[in-house]
Amino acid sequence: MTVTQPPNRPSRPILEAPEDLEAVYANLARVAHSPADIVIDFAHLLPGDRKARVRARILMTPLSAKLLHRALGENLARYEAAFGEIVVPGNSSLADHLFRTARPPETDSPPEA
Repeated sequence: MTVTQPPNRPSRPILEAPEDLEAVYANLARVAHSPADIVIDFAHLLPGDRKARVRARILMTPLSAKLLHRALGENLARYEAAFGEIVVPGNSSLADHLFRTARPPETDSPPEA
């Protein structure tokens, strides 16, 4: 009787980041595409500013973007399972939600006369 071995799974590449690699904070992203590439610009928009400064631009093949989409979905599902649902504001962009004009809290008490 012969035992068949399952095919070897390809090993994942080891990611090596240079020591001087700086983290980039982004609170805004713009996604565009061509027939060959997906382009993601990551930007940082400060409160009160009208222009966002692009901090990083990532170009990917459509297949790589699809795999990133899957990985983000899986990680967000695990995040929400651990910390609760991430509520997405309706009918507004993330920038509108984060940088709208601050308003005083509403109170239930009537105004003083």
